[in-house]
Amino acid sequence: MKTKIFLVFITVFSVFTINAQISDSSINMLKFSINYSAHLPGGDMAQRFGMSSMIGGSLEYKIASNWGFGLEFAYIFGGKVKDTTIFNNIATETGYIINKYGEYATFTLSERGMYAGANLSKLIPVFGPNKNSGILVSLGAGLLQHHIHIENKDNNAPPILGDYKKGYDRLSNGLAVKEFIGYQHLDNKRLINFYIGFEFYQAFTMSRRDYDFNLMRYDDTKRKDFLSGIRFGWIIPIYTKSPEKYYFY
Repeated sequence: MKTKIFLVFITVFSVFTINAQISDSSINMLKFSINYSAHLPGGDMAQRFGMSSMIGGSLEYKIASNWGFGLEFAYIFGGKVKDTTIFNNIATETGYIINKYGEYATFTLSERGMYAGANLSKLIPVFGPNKNSGILVSLGAGLLQHHIHIENKDNNAPPILGDYKKGYDRLSNGLAVKEFIGYQHLDNKRLINFYIGFEFYQAFTMSRRDYDFNLMRYDDTKRKDFLSGIRFGWIIPIYTKSPEKYYFY
């Protein structure tokens, strides 16, 4: 029994020793990251929303030549809706909606959305603790979607509940391209791994609702929605090839 415990201890110790190695070469790896972004809107999106955030994850495979390709998904949320005209046809002159009890309904408007796409990246190891760190540049393309999230406290205002909300939420989506430039850091001990930089989105969207209650018709406007901001990601690397040289300590 003691022998088995000793062997398990040696195995665990060996794993942690290997994880403490310092690499002096660029290697293949699978990178999973959890990221957060803060954005300012531009174009048509700036007329509808204020500042927003994204939180999501990505999975990328980097080869030894420091090219990478992967997939990502992010959830968009924001608390500022600038468009105050969406309830013009059902609101009172002072902007209130009457609930089923003949009282002013309490409701909130916020931004919700998502981005899903694929990326191609290139790492330039001009500085950093090893050849897997340095300037990170990436290009991506995918689907960007956003809408006005309508929430009625107590669910007592029928005009903005259920399917009726879809006539006011201005759901829009379309093709988007994105660019990122920043710094990637992969720690020699594999403990502190992250990237940080600037990212930019350009999306070409349209309404995806059959009917807009405020316009009293289908909204066929072609939109140009832009986002720009700062992105930070925490990386969990999975190395698929051993480094060429190791230094133990």
